[in-house]
Amino acid sequence: MLSVLFTEEENAFREEVRAFAEKEIAPYADEIEETAEYPREILRKVGHAGHMGAMISPEYGGTGKGAVHEIIIAEEISAVSPVVDVSRGVTSVYFAPPIFKFGSDELRKKYLPQIVRGDKIGAIGITEPDVGSDTAGMKTQAVKEGDAYVITGEKRFITNGSQADYILVFAVTDPSVKARKGMTAFVVETDWDGFSVVEDHDLMGMRGARVSHLKFDGVRVPASQMVGEENKGFAVLMDELDTERTSLAAGAVGYSRAAMEVAIEHSVKREQFGRPIRSFEGISFKIAEMAVKIDAARLLTLQAARMIDSGLKASRQGAAAKLFATNAAQEITYEALQVTGGEGYTKQNRTEQLARDARLMTIGGGTAEIMKFLIQREVYKERGY
Repeated sequence: MLSVLFTEEENAFREEVRAFAEKEIAPYADEIEETAEYPREILRKVGHAGHMGAMISPEYGGTGKGAVHEIIIAEEISAVSPVVDVSRGVTSVYFAPPIFKFGSDELRKKYLPQIVRGDKIGAIGITEPDVGSDTAGMKTQAVKEGDAYVITGEKRFITNGSQADYILVFAVTDPSVKARKGMTAFVVETDWDGFSVVEDHDLMGMRGARVSHLKFDGVRVPASQMVGEENKGFAVLMDELDTERTSLAAGAVGYSRAAMEVAIEHSVKREQFGRPIRSFEGISFKIAEMAVKIDAARLLTLQAARMIDSGLKASRQGAAAKLFATNAAQEITYEALQVTGGEGYTKQNRTEQLARDARLMTIGGGTAEIMKFLIQREVYKERGY
């Protein structure tokens, strides 16, 4: 099926990424899970292999191959280590593309090559202690003082936050209007005075990821660090989210696929009542449903990626892909755990980990409920309402 959905070149690229992931990431996946160590050196390997820059042009060190190549990378890396791909995606898909699309040439040359190589880590600062999906309620402010802006506020649940060298921070620059009309994006370097990490959150899953509470206490940021125009940060934010959600959907396809493979192998080897449990419809029908959901999730994700690569707006398609793929991932990983039974509930079996990892993604990057809101809004808009 993959050969039908993707071009010959894209299928060859998938094989390349899969081979890389199996050789350079898979051997360390169990260690990351056990130690919860942040995979910085692995991310450097990913970058040096050319898998951090699909959305960035060769001029700044990327491949410029686009969103379809990005979803291939996300699926294949997530299949061996969800946490590595989440950490990779934040730096190469959330942080870098807004700078490439909206930043000055000075900012592109300064930050993108290091990010694409994996030598530096990026993050994006949107969510706050009192602000999640409602970005209009943003409280972090950037006050202009001469040729700089002074940023004060807090950001919470920021993936890569404590590990990032650079953060794309969204802050209110015009408090007289709603935040979406008065926010601006800036690149902040984390070794600047006034930046601090309050804590790293202890997560249910995604061990090895760093999801942080950050504080900006009068951080002085040169005006040249602005990404896009003053008070036009909301447009930067919205553009970034379409690609982010599409990449997250592809990651969900990857770890769903991994869970199904574990369930299939177990169902063939495990015998009860004198025969493999795959022969019981209660088991084999679960596998059938997993396969259908994975195929559908991949198709929705590919549709969104093709639209992004064609320069089309993909807000509905990206939200639909994320909604379906991440919901499906929850269902598939839990059903895989059910198929693997008592073994699946132990730390020795991957389904236990995958079930915990999958749970995050109906929350991060926009909740499932917000995805439904966005989808219905776009559906009505398309019909002139």
